[in-house]
Amino acid sequence: MRSYLDLIPRYAKIHKRQNRMTILCIVFAVFLVCLIFSMAEMATVMELSRLSEKHGAIPLTDVLDTEMGQTLLLTAGVLFVLVLIAGVIMISGSLNNTIAQRTRFFGMMRCLGMTRSQVRRYVRLEALNWCARAIPIGLGAGIVATWLLCWCLRSLFGSEFETIPVGRISWIGIVFGALVGIVTVLLSSRTPAKKASRVSPVTAVSGNEEPFADASRIHIGPLRIETSLGIHHATSRRKNLFLMTGSFVLSIALLFSFLSLIDFVGYLMPQSVATEDFSITTPDGANAIPYANVEQLRQIEGVKNVFARRSVLDQNGLWIHNGASTMETIDLISYDDFDLDALGRDGALRDGASLEKLKNGNSGVLAASDATSPWKIGDEVEINGRKLTIVGLLKYDPFSADGLTHGKLTLIAQNATFTALTGIRDYSMVLLQTDSHLSEQSLAQIEQLVPEGCTFTDQRDRKTSGTYLAFVFCVYVFLGVILLVSALNIINCLSMSVSARIRQYGTMRAVGMDDNQLGRMVLAEAMTYAVLGCGAGCLLGIALNRLVFDMLIASHYAYAQWSFPVLAIGFVIVFLLGTTVVSVSGPLRRIRETSITDTINEL
Repeated sequence: MRSYLDLIPRYAKIHKRQNRMTILCIVFAVFLVCLIFSMAEMATVMELSRLSEKHGAIPLTDVLDTEMGQTLLLTAGVLFVLVLIAGVIMISGSLNNTIAQRTRFFGMMRCLGMTRSQVRRYVRLEALNWCARAIPIGLGAGIVATWLLCWCLRSLFGSEFETIPVGRISWIGIVFGALVGIVTVLLSSRTPAKKASRVSPVTAVSGNEEPFADASRIHIGPLRIETSLGIHHATSRRKNLFLMTGSFVLSIALLFSFLSLIDFVGYLMPQSVATEDFSITTPDGANAIPYANVEQLRQIEGVKNVFARRSVLDQNGLWIHNGASTMETIDLISYDDFDLDALGRDGALRDGASLEKLKNGNSGVLAASDATSPWKIGDEVEINGRKLTIVGLLKYDPFSADGLTHGKLTLIAQNATFTALTGIRDYSMVLLQTDSHLSEQSLAQIEQLVPEGCTFTDQRDRKTSGTYLAFVFCVYVFLGVILLVSALNIINCLSMSVSARIRQYGTMRAVGMDDNQLGRMVLAEAMTYAVLGCGAGCLLGIALNRLVFDMLIASHYAYAQWSFPVLAIGFVIVFLLGTTVVSVSGPLRRIRETSITDTINEL
């Protein structure tokens, strides 16, 4: 061995198991960033190809100036920063626990003449040695995942992703992936390196045991002694507490940030059960499509659903609220049962809306609304001397370009209610959903039933369901990876924390602490990290979720309203607390399987 640095690969070879989780954290950080930037590049290439087909050769800067390009850049940049911060906190916590576990080793190295600067250099190079293994694995996994995702998008949604490249290597993804691996490790190793350099040579004699806390400074209260000790172990080292809870916080923040992206694509590419393949419309909204034609359309082979609408616009009526009536200009639209059910399945109705009252009665209507609309459920509207009751509100106005009502009252009634009120049976709009392989003969039959002067539009090429599903799928894949990284980090940190206190636990067992008490103590320490991390993480995550919602959605869609993520909070808390409980079993089993004598003598 020519240099003390030659110890690094030898130590790593002997202690593979000890560093496995830390290396996995680096792998996942590299994988995530490589995948994010690779998919962003593939999407940019696809958008460049699409625009080139329409407008000829265009430079890349024009693509980046589009709404999609700006969204890709912003998303990739934010996620890069979040992954970097999360990686730094996770790896820093792991390194701190490793240093605490190896204080006697560094004390021996100081006895042999290693200076503080050499110890710092040793720790940093040891951390970089992990990169030599982790970065290639992370980059390889990111490249393969990019190929698989692109292949799936082209195979499953070919019409929308036919130009996305498959099998192409993204050098941008490779560069940023490797960069995040190196930068994360270098930033993570700074504090642990300083901590290791401060180890005294005397520690080589005393071992890696931390001094016991003075019992008079531990507040027992109504808790059991072992529970109070576990909480004290978690809170006594503030820096370690910050790193441990910080990893929870960043994981939750990443999760809530990704959830906002799902909402964003829902507004960008709204999906509906009632999305049509073909539409027949009349000029100026006149009810000029005969009732008989609609019935014939239902009989054509390959036509799955036909849902037609009638409309009476700018009708004078009274809006009655708390006994006070106000004259309003009202638009009245008729929906059939399929259209009404679609509103409920699409989540377009506000809380308290009742489709049953609308379908079963002859006087119920739905009203379009926004944040400034004064009408409420239970209000009445009088049209042509007949009173109608508002039994539900829509979250937005589906008949305006921006989703806002602009103060106009728009009502949706069932077909029977509309006909009884107006006497109109013909339609102003007919929408059709067909089989994916509609025959030319069936298409010709549909066109023959289009009245003269009406507009027949083929909407099949305008569907965005494939793009929407692909985007949501990618987001959920990232969420799954984040959850997996969070679980591995919790398991790793708790295992390292137990190993760092192994002699303390051995001494406690020697003076009479049984296995059940030991388990409660370790669980109390773990749950302290988890509860503090979940609490702070949910607060930060909710704030980030609202911030991203305002930046990406509310600033572009005036009718959009943020909702408190109750289900997401519940899932995150249950998952992280459950993972924490499960992660305690491994370290406890290792302690129980080691004899008291061996535990005390362990380094």
